[in-house]
Amino acid sequence: MSQMRGPLPKGFEPFEIQRMPKHVAIIMDGNGRWAKQRGKMRTTGHRAGMERMVNIVRVSSDIGVDVLTLYAFSTENWKRPRPEVDALFSLLVEYIRKEIDELHKNRVKLVVMGDYHKLPPTAVMEVQRGMEMTKNNTGMILNIALNYGSRAEILRAVQHIADRVAKGELAREDIEETTIQNELYTAELPEPDLLIRTSGEQRLSNFMLWQLAYTEFVFTDQHWPDFTNEVYWACIKEYMSRDRRFGAVGGR
Repeated sequence: MSQMRGPLPKGFEPFEIQRMPKHVAIIMDGNGRWAKQRGKMRTTGHRAGMERMVNIVRVSSDIGVDVLTLYAFSTENWKRPRPEVDALFSLLVEYIRKEIDELHKNRVKLVVMGDYHKLPPTAVMEVQRGMEMTKNNTGMILNIALNYGSRAEILRAVQHIADRVAKGELAREDIEETTIQNELYTAELPEPDLLIRTSGEQRLSNFMLWQLAYTEFVFTDQHWPDFTNEVYWACIKEYMSRDRRFGAVGGR
């Protein structure tokens, strides 16, 4: 696990740090509903959500999380009104421009999963700049899902494997789980230990369907802009209270 750089969260004992999740994945949900409850535009909710994202990235790095995966833009999000989609990409560009220097200083490595090359050119350029700047960093990995859909990811993996079989590079009987895993965007990352979804929804929404097979799920009622550090600690504490069996008999 990455070295803890910040203070121990309130309510945590030193011995518990070893049981903290190494890979946390978050479905950041509820920006629009948060804004609607306050009589504001959905774009205002997305900006508040970005500010919360900035904080959670910093906190995750400080407490020693190895990998933080954030579901930022799905393949289905293109169906939203064009002004909202444009606003989301503008916020992405703003986030990278404002935060990349601090991420780099804190040794955070930015990676992206998804077909991000289909984003607007400015967004693609900033994403590539951020990844290039931080590619040799050895701290927390910040994995942002952009234009990502798990079914499309699995289809892409199967197509790559089929191409290898057709070329005679791989025999059908040699295809294993690891063969598929190695073709996923997350090939070089550990599978998530903890998935958090905000805003009270209890579904995966086409997110990391393969990788979440043995992940612990925690659902919170708070909309993403209201996802405070205290709520984050509570999610982590809930994770640490569980007995992860991976299909075997419990150990506790």
